Amino acid sequence: MTEYAPLDLPDDPKLVHNITHFARALRAAGLPVGPGRVIEAVRAVAAVGFTSRLDFYYTLRACLVTRPEHLLVFAQIFRLYWRDPRYMEHMMAMMLPAIRGVQEDRAAAPAEKRAAEALLDGVDRAPPETGEEAGEETVIEIDATATMSREERLRRLDFEQMSTAEMAEAKRMLARLTLPVRPLPSRRGIADPHGSRLDARATLRAALRRGGELRRLHRKAPRERWPNLVVLCDISGSMSQYSRMVLHFLHAVANHKGAGWARVHAFTFGTRLTNITRHLATRDVDAALAAAGREAQDWEGGTRIGAALHDFNRDWSRRVMGAGAVVLLITDGLDREEAGQLSREMERLHLSARRLIWLNPLLRWEGFAPRAAGIRAMLPHVDAFRAGHSVATLEELAEALSRGEDGGEKARLMAAMGG
Repeated sequence: MTEYAPLDLPDDPKLVHNITHFARALRAAGLPVGPGRVIEAVRAVAAVGFTSRLDFYYTLRACLVTRPEHLLVFAQIFRLYWRDPRYMEHMMAMMLPAIRGVQEDRAAAPAEKRAAEALLDGVDRAPPETGEEAGEETVIEIDATATMSREERLRRLDFEQMSTAEMAEAKRMLARLTLPVRPLPSRRGIADPHGSRLDARATLRAALRRGGELRRLHRKAPRERWPNLVVLCDISGSMSQYSRMVLHFLHAVANHKGAGWARVHAFTFGTRLTNITRHLATRDVDAALAAAGREAQDWEGGTRIGAALHDFNRDWSRRVMGAGAVVLLITDGLDREEAGQLSREMERLHLSARRLIWLNPLLRWEGFAPRAAGIRAMLPHVDAFRAGHSVATLEELAEALSRGEDGGEKARLMAAMGG
């Protein structure tokens, strides 16, 4: 057994206890925080001191966070645990069921629900019954037969607002989804007695075998082929949670034998373009996404959509697009770079694809309007503009692909732009 040297602990032993409890909350939220990292965190805090909250935050983050995708959960748990003096009351109020009309007063911030669940792990959420309150409790019976089922509610729940358990269940639902596509007719033919085209070669070969006697005309029909699916997925800070769930969905599509796609090519981009196609071929989804995360070093970073599309058009378009490829572009379109380059690269991408479908989680807002310069530059060059923030929206995408032509919200937003 490994023996650790005695620690120079801070003066207040309660701080060590709180750091240990904080690490336990991180572990409950899914972060791989073991005893060794807790000891390192205590040592680091003892060395740095507890004079600045900012230094304290970054000291704990450096010791307890090992993956970029865990930064958001860490930040939320830190805010709730260390910065709010009444964090437990706040979380109890947020987690207890309450009737607040049609909508809640405030939706949970990204990762806040998972952070609250981690901090409340093992805590009894029911208020204690004491004295007269227990005897005078009013029992309210609610008929829930007409309410939305749990699965239906989960289908329409925003990925950002899901708890840890809900995310796990949503991933299982996504693993069962398919993305069907219609086959395309090719120039090559296949023998068909009722085909629409004359097969001159087959007819002449049959005649030569009979000494030049022409008994019947051979016919052929176009051979069907399956297109490629090319996915360009934004993994910047504002898109990381949505992208992670969409990649779970694409892993299922890539490994589904009956989906119909010739090949599924996947690329991620934030500040640079990364090809993760070979990682999606791994059968285990967790291993596949972990390998993709190691390959893409710009998770939750900045966004350079125009530059990433330029790199794709220059280096990968001819290799993976082929004839009749369908492109899924998954991004919120919030790019701060020059809109002229973005428009040019989108136009080039559109000309190379049979269909270019843009999934944007910002469409979850009812009053969404194309005001950002990046969105206005990209929208005219897509065939369809659809939401992509929930299981239901991905199911609707599958239905739209199976139907064929479907522009989603593009027509309405182009009218709002005056186009």
